[in-house]
Amino acid sequence: MRPYKKKGSVSQPFCWSPPCRGLSSVSSLAWRVHLLFLHAACQPLSYEPTLDPKKTYEFRYEGAINIGSGMPDLAESGVRLTCNAKIVGISAQMFLLQVSNLAFEEFNGIPGKNTFAASPKLTQRIAAQLSKPLMFEYVKGRVVDIQAPTGVSETVINVVRGILGFLQVTVKTTQKVYELEELGIHGLCKSAYILEEDEHSSELTVTQVIDIGACRQKAELSTGMALAVENELSKQRGPRIVASVEYIYTVKASAGGGLITKARAQEYQYFSPFNIKGGNYKVLATKSIELLKVSDSAGRPAMPEAQRRGNMAYKFGAELRQIPIVMMNLDNPVPRIAEMIKKLAAANIYQVDSTTSENIIEPIQLLRTVTLQDLENLWKQLSGNGEHRRWFLDLIVEVTDERVVKFLLNRFKVGDVSANEAGQTLLMTINHLTVASELVEMSKEFLKIPFSKSHPILWNTVVLSYGSLVYKLCAYVQPCPVTAVQPLLDMANEGLLKNNEEVMVAALEALGNAGHPSSVKTILKFLPAFSPKAEDLPTRVASSAVQALRHIAARDPHTVQDIALSLFVTKNLPSEIRIHAAIILFETKPPLALVLTLTSFLLEEKDPQVASFTFSLIRSLSRSHTPENFKLSTACNIAVKILGQKLGRLSFYSSKYLHLDWFSDDLLLGTSTVGYMIKHPNDVMPTAAMINGKFHFIGRILQLLELGVRAEGLKELFSASRSKLDNIEVTDYAAIMKILSDMKSLPKDKPLLTTYSRAFGQEWFFADLNKDIIQWFIKALSPTAGKESPAWQIIQDLQKGISWHWTKPLLVFETRLIQATTLGLPVEISKYYPTVTVLTANAKAVITPPLKENLGELLSSDITLETDGYAGVAKDHFMFHGVNTEFFQCGTQLKSKTPINMPWKLTLKMNVKQRKFEIDINPCKKATELFGVNFNVYAVSRNIEEPSLAKMTPMMPNSAVTYLPPQFPKTYEDEFEPTGEGEVYHPQSKVCLEASVYGAAVCVEAAAERTHYLEEYPLYYFLGYTRLAIQLEPVKTKKPVEKIQIKIDGSPKANIPNLRQIREMIHRVSKISSRLFNLSSNSGAAGVEPDQVSASQESAEGTPAPVLMLKALALGEGAKADGYTAALYHLPAGQMDNVELIVSQVGEEDNWKLCGDAHVDKAEESAKMHVRWGAECQSNDVAVLVAKTYQAGTKPAITAKVKWGHLPDSAMQIGESIKEYIPGMCFFMGFGLRHDTNPAHEFSASVVKKSPGSIGIEVKTPELTVYRQAISLPIDMMDLRSSRNMTETGHYC
Repeated sequence: MRPYKKKGSVSQPFCWSPPCRGLSSVSSLAWRVHLLFLHAACQPLSYEPTLDPKKTYEFRYEGAINIGSGMPDLAESGVRLTCNAKIVGISAQMFLLQVSNLAFEEFNGIPGKNTFAASPKLTQRIAAQLSKPLMFEYVKGRVVDIQAPTGVSETVINVVRGILGFLQVTVKTTQKVYELEELGIHGLCKSAYILEEDEHSSELTVTQVIDIGACRQKAELSTGMALAVENELSKQRGPRIVASVEYIYTVKASAGGGLITKARAQEYQYFSPFNIKGGNYKVLATKSIELLKVSDSAGRPAMPEAQRRGNMAYKFGAELRQIPIVMMNLDNPVPRIAEMIKKLAAANIYQVDSTTSENIIEPIQLLRTVTLQDLENLWKQLSGNGEHRRWFLDLIVEVTDERVVKFLLNRFKVGDVSANEAGQTLLMTINHLTVASELVEMSKEFLKIPFSKSHPILWNTVVLSYGSLVYKLCAYVQPCPVTAVQPLLDMANEGLLKNNEEVMVAALEALGNAGHPSSVKTILKFLPAFSPKAEDLPTRVASSAVQALRHIAARDPHTVQDIALSLFVTKNLPSEIRIHAAIILFETKPPLALVLTLTSFLLEEKDPQVASFTFSLIRSLSRSHTPENFKLSTACNIAVKILGQKLGRLSFYSSKYLHLDWFSDDLLLGTSTVGYMIKHPNDVMPTAAMINGKFHFIGRILQLLELGVRAEGLKELFSASRSKLDNIEVTDYAAIMKILSDMKSLPKDKPLLTTYSRAFGQEWFFADLNKDIIQWFIKALSPTAGKESPAWQIIQDLQKGISWHWTKPLLVFETRLIQATTLGLPVEISKYYPTVTVLTANAKAVITPPLKENLGELLSSDITLETDGYAGVAKDHFMFHGVNTEFFQCGTQLKSKTPINMPWKLTLKMNVKQRKFEIDINPCKKATELFGVNFNVYAVSRNIEEPSLAKMTPMMPNSAVTYLPPQFPKTYEDEFEPTGEGEVYHPQSKVCLEASVYGAAVCVEAAAERTHYLEEYPLYYFLGYTRLAIQLEPVKTKKPVEKIQIKIDGSPKANIPNLRQIREMIHRVSKISSRLFNLSSNSGAAGVEPDQVSASQESAEGTPAPVLMLKALALGEGAKADGYTAALYHLPAGQMDNVELIVSQVGEEDNWKLCGDAHVDKAEESAKMHVRWGAECQSNDVAVLVAKTYQAGTKPAITAKVKWGHLPDSAMQIGESIKEYIPGMCFFMGFGLRHDTNPAHEFSASVVKKSPGSIGIEVKTPELTVYRQAISLPIDMMDLRSSRNMTETGHYC
């Protein structure tokens, strides 16, 4: 008879007991004994996991983790740990864990071909920590507390958590399928359970699945990303990490509870820097446990001394201090740090040593292990040497905790660093600091130390850096404490009370960095529409106050929207303030209703600057493709349709905003660029301008460099002196200085120019250029300045010889994401970008005749300057995905190196008055790499016991080299023939452009190693070795070359254009460009054929003087010069601007020449160029025409035609190679293609204006016609001339 079982539940044992009434005493006793045994046997069986404190359990455990691409024949790395685990009861809920027979193994190679290798030394080190028993408290299937002896590292405790994780399971026998939120090694996560019972064996199979990405409180740590703004809309386009774990338990039922007899777990983590659907790296973590024996305990062991180490949730420990791309012994760090710094300084003393540039990571790793007193001792040891001092200050910023803050506070208090050193070190320290509330409180002291105010730029740096620190705190701590931002609020209020413009601006810029929502009330005090006291504040202060809302716009968008809209609709405010309010408003990503509200207001706007700027802003955003602007661009599209007819033809010369972006869903990558200018059409220069860039990646937006300038004072200065400047030649230094010295109309306290820069959204520099600074420079550099001028002393030093050297080691960024795995090992995704920059310059001058009275004598002196030096940088980039602990590392690592080198050695001779310059350069004697990119992806394995035996196996296996001759790439089908198993290709090429006359060649080398599979994904494009290099190499010459001489002769007889002529020329070019697209122009006919272009090298009145003469000669002793000469002529004639260039080869029998002439016809609005080269300019020729034409009668177009006669064979081969590319590129870019019989020896392209925001393109070759209609443009085309006139007359609406 089977027991009754409730549907959907697990069965329970059924027992029957006979009655005992009416039995004799003897029989009664027998029955009682029988019933006692029967009762014991018939106790209800339970599947709830328990441990009997009177029993001893012995298990066999194995855990392994592998990291790689998961693709066939590609290298991977991993580790495996096996051991025996014995569990002995101490009390009802406290148990002892003893680990024995531990074995640690490493894997590095190709799965299926390589095997795990034992690591006996590391095994001994880990086993030593586990030699003493650990304790844990176990209650109803949950491990609620773990205790361990002193000296057991958190890494080992986490491994123990991985072992004990098999005891962490919840069995609900009333349901077969259920979900629970439970605390486990991954954090607080939701588990999905499925139960399957084998009724015959009384065994229960429990399947538990956890979506790790959905954990509510995840065991995860992220650093270095506070300044990269998260964007949920980008994340919704596709994940970058997917992780899940599945546990399968076999539970044996018993009266005392369920006993786990065996279990296994399998965790997958997929990661890609792009969309994970486009290929990924894989982490596979597996573990299993099997019950070997259960026995009665021989007495209870004593409870050992131990410390509480927490519950089952993973705890972060030493992995935070361990840099994942280096594994090194950390003993005796102080002398090793000093020695490393000295070696690095010596290796980079003149130029970058790219072979050792990545080694700056090693002293950084050691610096993170030392004490504050150690840092002080290192400073005493290294500060006496300028090179060592600079390296130490640049590297100490990577300590990233309270030690470096205290060290810098000591430097500021003692004053044993310069203002420049203090500013640089503090800026980088705050930027890289691992922020905490305690560090913010500690950093307030920088605002109080007198040394901070010893230099204006240093004080600005201190204030701005503190604001950045508050921003980072608010990124991690919610709600962000008001006390953090209070010093900046006090500073702003003090500046307002004392009406101190410099203090107000500095405080507001810092509040903008902080982005603290509680600062809004203080910021409103500086906005005219909200505070009566702000009505009389300078526009610059109010503008800074508006921009101070930029980060609050993301944290409290509704409040900022109300403020920005109120400012924008207040018509009596200056245009600049309203324009900045519009920018901030759209930074909040306003909804459609708010955009349409603004649109209706713009229809009645009377200020042309505000109308022009805001409409261009809306129009630019309407074309945005990045995820965070998806809804906003839709709203802006509607607004453009409403506003277009009225505001679509506003002046191109007025205030404008431009937003360009690109985003790929396949890559989850994108870029955007924003620029604007605030300018009245009649002004010479804009009042303000800004440009910045953003990088969109893995669900975040990283704001790159932003540069801005506010030039209200300079604009007024040039406007007042416009007539005087118009007739000054650009080379007339004395006249320019004379006019500058006469400009005294500007108020003394009004800045001529304010510049600022932001990186990662944080302003790190701003400075004012005021009248006093300008006058100081004028006085110092004036031609009448004498020996009292600072420039005089510099020139004297230059004649004696000067040397200058500067290095900058820098860890540009360090980003880390660390997550727990079921094994208790941390999986880390990290990126490191260290660089070393070196600048070296040596110079010595000879001035004939020597200076006697003033600097003006330099203009007529013969000056010879001998100089040599170097400018370069080595950039290393690392990306690591794998396990990183203080004991070992294994994973996938991308390693990239980019060296950039620019050495020089030359002699410069010049006479400014005669406009003669001569440069002597030594010929190339050895190969020099000017630029290079080298990267590869490796499977890495390192352990602390044997750091010298670290393995870095290229993920791509070695293969035979296939050499490709220099040529244009073939099509994909021709070059690769992939198979299902994948084939390795290693193409190499080298192309050189030789200048044999000068004994030098510029070569481009390229090499790659790739495996191609049937299914290609973006990620796999980066797997394998890649190299690209540009090198300067020596080549053999016919004659010995001792030096290369370049002579530039700007003849005094030639007409040098003045500023007015230059401005008119620029205006003429822009006007011609606009007329090419002028819908209102006559539909008259179009241009002149290129055949009509002719060269006139002589005029009827004789040969004119060239504007510029250039000679580039190779000189050798006893040999005639070889090389080239060039002459440039400018021949204005009525409605024509003519430019002619003649290049001749110098040599005994050389008659090669290049003759080129270009003509710009002002009346017909066309440009022509004719180039001929070869023997006496007769061998080859090409003619080019660019002109305005019309299609379909009224549609304006720009047509460009290229006609050729005879061309060299190499040029024809290149043309044939390009022709092979055209069909594929047309398909890829969405162009149509048809085969036509077009004019021979002619290539033409027409760009037709279809609408203000779109164009059509048609390209013709002798055999093909390529076309595409209605191509959207990032900016609308307009008639510059008519749009200027509209604004100037006020008819802009």
